[in-house]
Amino acid sequence: MTAKAFAIVCVTAPDLKTARRLAKAALLARLAACVNLVEGIQSHYWWRGKLLAEPEVLLLIKTRKAHLPALEKLIIKQHPYEVPEFIVLPLSAGSPRYLAWLTQSVAAR
Repeated sequence: MTAKAFAIVCVTAPDLKTARRLAKAALLARLAACVNLVEGIQSHYWWRGKLLAEPEVLLLIKTRKAHLPALEKLIIKQHPYEVPEFIVLPLSAGSPRYLAWLTQSVAAR
């Protein structure tokens, strides 16, 4: 399988507890092979006409592109934000062994 069959999904969460809950849900559903939680980010954004700056946790979710619709549905359903971030970054390359592991990890649905 080529790297083009995979993606990294970026999702922000308001805190570590929420990020861990979302990561676990995606992993248990076999919609993700791995989720990295990056603490200590600060997001600056417009929301309802106001400029805001808030601490957040970034989830980097590794998955197959075929799982994106189900993963997005899961994140939207379980996320506390009214409009959660769900941004998909395609993979252009990756080590064959890692991609094989990724394939196996999300295959057992």
